[in-house]
Amino acid sequence: MRLVIVTGMSGAGKTQALKMLEDMGFYCVDNLPIPLIETFADLTFKNPGNIRNAALGIDIRSGDDLMDLNRIFDDWSRNRLPFEILFLDAGNETLIKRYKETRRAHPLAAGGRIDSGIIKERGKLAFLKEEADYIIDTSKLLTKELRQELEKIFMNHEAYKNLYITVLSFGFKYGIPSDADLVFDVRFLPNPYYVEELRPKTGEDIEVRDFVTQYGTAALFLDKLYDMLEFLIPNYVLEGKNQLVIAIGCTGGKHRSVTIAKSVFERLRSQEEFGIKIEHRDIDKDTIRKRMV
Repeated sequence: MRLVIVTGMSGAGKTQALKMLEDMGFYCVDNLPIPLIETFADLTFKNPGNIRNAALGIDIRSGDDLMDLNRIFDDWSRNRLPFEILFLDAGNETLIKRYKETRRAHPLAAGGRIDSGIIKERGKLAFLKEEADYIIDTSKLLTKELRQELEKIFMNHEAYKNLYITVLSFGFKYGIPSDADLVFDVRFLPNPYYVEELRPKTGEDIEVRDFVTQYGTAALFLDKLYDMLEFLIPNYVLEGKNQLVIAIGCTGGKHRSVTIAKSVFERLRSQEEFGIKIEHRDIDKDTIRKRMV
């Protein structure tokens, strides 16, 4: 049997995660008063009945009782009662945006600014994040991607990957992605835009990739980039970073950046230490703008 404590920042997706776990066969209870948690665990493990797995939602609404969790977790560890902590997190800007969209009040804002409530909440939940077995940053995750991550952990029993990498191609003329951690400019590579038959194509097409990589400069750049990433990624993991956005930019985000981003993605996807996805932010923007004109 698995007992999972589902917690995290308000607005980060805890309620959604509980619903997903329920779909996976977990018996889920949200916002159970802290004094009743030990009783629930005792009854569940001693008399499981039809309950195979259970998930308890705990958040800032528990108030001052939250600090009792330290003692409860210590007791469970001493008595070798198996439990896991899943912490849902998101960036402050993302949380503020979600609150504005739903027009709900933050539980610690007390009629004041949302960002003040978020800062207070981070401080009060810091000990839970430090104890967490799994930390999922939902800032950039679609609902289906969150479900996939939970299924990997709780259904497929795959090794959890604390770091999730997004390889993102973009065009400088549309602005540098605000969430980029690492930005690489590949405008020094041969530009297919000036070849008439290649202009409508993208870095997804083999003809464009061959053109961009034809002189060996791209291969040399990629070797140096891989060497840097092999050094950086393990150190980011050690520092507790759980989201990394690697942005590759060219002028329009259609040819060179897509080509290099695909190569980086293919190289990194073989690693088992982290999750990874690729996005092409601006690959279709030139086409859309031409249609509008």
